[in-house]
Amino acid sequence: MSETDCLHLRVIAVGKFLVDEEVDEVLLPGLDGQVGILPGHRPLILGLGQGELFYRQGEKQKHLSIAGGYATISSKEVIVFTEAAQERKPAEAED
Repeated sequence: MSETDCLHLRVIAVGKFLVDEEVDEVLLPGLDGQVGILPGHRPLILGLGQGELFYRQGEKQKHLSIAGGYATISSKEVIVFTEAAQERKPAEAED
């Protein structure tokens, strides 16, 4: 993955980093529905609802359940601040 075609994703809950990785795509549970973020996205501050945060690294997709919060988005970085988050296992993600 080159620097120009990826995003740096950070997910922070109660003062600790849960995710700190380079990713290809992020899907956030916005207050008005899902919001997809790709590299080069315009700057945005987004309120988050309770739901699933998905992120993709190549063919590998990961999920987190989050309990609201907000995200700051720039062309190269997504930072998510949430009260609580839990990583979902692949079997749980299919339900």
